[in-house]
Amino acid sequence: MTEKFKLPHSLTAKMLCVSLLSLLTAVLLYIIAGELGCLLVEKVYMSQENVAQRKAEIYSRFSSYVNENQVSGKDTNAISLWTKENDYVTIMLYDSGNRHRRFSGDKAVVPEFSSEYDSSKYGELYPLRFSDGLYLVAILDSSEAREYVVADFSAMAIAAGSMILLLLLYMNRLTKRIINLSRAATIVSSGNLEMSISASGGDELSSLARAMDEMRQSVIEQMSSESRAWQANNELITAISHDIRTPMTSMIGYLGLLCESDFSDTERCRQFSSAAYTKAMDLKSLTDELFKYFLVYGSSQLKLNMESYDGRLLLEQLVSEAEFTLSEDGFTVQRIEFQGECSILADPLYLKRVVDNLVSNVMKYGDRAKHVMMISELKGGYLSLCISNAITRNLDRVESTKIGLRTCKRIMEQMHGSFSIENDGEHFAAELRLPVEPRDGKAAL
Repeated sequence: MTEKFKLPHSLTAKMLCVSLLSLLTAVLLYIIAGELGCLLVEKVYMSQENVAQRKAEIYSRFSSYVNENQVSGKDTNAISLWTKENDYVTIMLYDSGNRHRRFSGDKAVVPEFSSEYDSSKYGELYPLRFSDGLYLVAILDSSEAREYVVADFSAMAIAAGSMILLLLLYMNRLTKRIINLSRAATIVSSGNLEMSISASGGDELSSLARAMDEMRQSVIEQMSSESRAWQANNELITAISHDIRTPMTSMIGYLGLLCESDFSDTERCRQFSSAAYTKAMDLKSLTDELFKYFLVYGSSQLKLNMESYDGRLLLEQLVSEAEFTLSEDGFTVQRIEFQGECSILADPLYLKRVVDNLVSNVMKYGDRAKHVMMISELKGGYLSLCISNAITRNLDRVESTKIGLRTCKRIMEQMHGSFSIENDGEHFAAELRLPVEPRDGKAAL
């Protein structure tokens, strides 16, 4: 089975193909037009009727010239002058002795011998009276040579015109595509981002159109992301401003009561202090949420203090603190630790914030009746920690904004690691990974 012919994609290749096609078309038209022109000359211009008519006209002009100027049949100069003024005409004069003179242009040939007249070549003889007597005139019209030249030039003009026309048609099509692309770009740049920039074909202009359309979509996505961030910013500021005022007002009230109360009433002072402490912790929780928000939507680069640490010791400290916090909150933790030794580059403060965010997530949405698994693993040049838990079915739980998880992802990516989550509605698992520093040119396995 033969493969289907495919048109070239490059504009250069297309232009080359169009040029070759135009040249081939021009050659074919030149041949066809040339043959048609020659056929017209042979069948029409050189027909017996037209030849006889032209010879009659030539005879009439020559006869008028002889009579008006009283030309003698032996006056070669006068006859040559006339033939010189009449291109493509040859005159043969035959006298009574059957001798002839041949006049063509400014040449006159006088043979030294008599020859018989060739009627197949010169046609009929015309009697013409000169000043010195009667002569027979044979007329030869060779103007068909001029017509062949005209036919050849006409064929060349048709061929050149067809080639130029085909090239102009292709250039016009190419120009229209550029104009349409320019108009679309102008419309999009004016703010109409909903207009799609079409991209048919596979050449450079199509690639440019697709790139412009991808840029348009990227701008739309960026503007949508900025709009969502702005909306989230307004909602968060509005919500947290309200939430901050409530515990702060209570805390100020309790502290005011403490200042005004008699410190001899220890129990009452303890109640006020405990209430103020609770409100202070609420404020801390709210400021932590603010930090998470600005970490996600703030500057693109975090100011990390990356240093080399023993992976086992650093992970042991982080997991132990997380286990203690979860145990205090009523969770049961099971740990599976990796085997081996490794070193990692990390910022321990930001890494601790990632683990704290995951612990906070477990405390908010985890089922205390189920175990929390903490599994560390050293594999493929990465040290990973996976924290998984069952999700509580409590319908009164607070809906997650996922800002904490976005914070974890951003921190891990800027420490050249990765962060991934899995959530099937019943179980939640989060895995953080950091690359292991090579030892002796090879990464730990």
